[in-house]
Amino acid sequence: MPVELKENQCQVVMVGCGAPNRGMGWYHAVQMLEGRCPSAALCYVVEPWFLGPGAEGPGGPEFAAWRKEAEEKHGVEFFSAVADLPALPDGVKRLALISGRTADNPKFLSQCIEAKCSSIYLEKPGAPTVAELEAMRDEAKASNVTVLMGYNKNVCKFVRKAREYQEANGGTITFVSNNAYENTPESLGECFERNREGMLKNMAIHELALLVSFFDVTVENIESCEADKEFSSCQTLKGPSGSDFTDFDKIKFTIKTKTGKEVSVQADRCGGSVSWAMVEKDGKEVFRHSMPDEEDNANVAALEKKYPGAMPYFFSQDPDYVTVKERVAANCATGAEATGIATIDIGVETLRVAEYLTPTLQKQLA
Repeated sequence: MPVELKENQCQVVMVGCGAPNRGMGWYHAVQMLEGRCPSAALCYVVEPWFLGPGAEGPGGPEFAAWRKEAEEKHGVEFFSAVADLPALPDGVKRLALISGRTADNPKFLSQCIEAKCSSIYLEKPGAPTVAELEAMRDEAKASNVTVLMGYNKNVCKFVRKAREYQEANGGTITFVSNNAYENTPESLGECFERNREGMLKNMAIHELALLVSFFDVTVENIESCEADKEFSSCQTLKGPSGSDFTDFDKIKFTIKTKTGKEVSVQADRCGGSVSWAMVEKDGKEVFRHSMPDEEDNANVAALEKKYPGAMPYFFSQDPDYVTVKERVAANCATGAEATGIATIDIGVETLRVAEYLTPTLQKQLA
């Protein structure tokens, strides 16, 4: 039985779900099906890979089992292409949540506009290149479609707490982002290939969005960018395909702006499951707030039991994913302001900064 929309809900189309326990889209879907985003009714899932050539491959059987459960328990309908979606009923607002491979996003955005989506939640970084994301922004504006970005750290508690401390007490902020990949050539090679856009356009793009949103960082306003050579590492490794991929496995850098601001970013693929923001004064750490913090740990433990084997970062950032989705969905359904959510304009500048910094930092580490 199809999903029935309640009052002040929008119809949500998930585009690019991915495999259970691994795909970001899958976790977004799970949160909506649990009713944690009251303004969002997940009605449709579009999954070209697992409903096509990937059906029998790795993750295919798990996706099929999850699909059966979502259809039977929740009435969600599944399609292999956006073009197959049913017509939009009169008076209904349709939100697309695009969480596919970055290279597919420009095509998906065009298709979602064709499918009468009035709003689009676009997962980071949005597109492989600045030029493609600018074209997507312009296409959406021409069609009067709102595009908001899934930069969840913009609404994170640990970011807010560090910014509040700095505003009251001064000092310099460092944003630290960690993942829990094994520190082996095989594990990192697989990571480099799967996230071939590179660390600054993938894992650390959230931190760059913070710099753009709150610290006046633009390509034109960067006075200097200096890598911490002692901490940082850039490697060329073979991915599962046998091809070589060059990327940072860890990077730390400090940016000074022409308008007098200073901020640092540290990212480590193999640094563990805890990220944080810290404030330093005179070279000494005076404040730190972590994600997850003590308040979050109980939720993380419960989610680990509920979804064994899922990506650890899903759990540590779980409340923030809900916040971003709910604000975007409420904006689509009722026009409520999406407070703190990054626009596609911020997304474009963030990607510009990533494209500027990658060769700059690689050159410093060569």
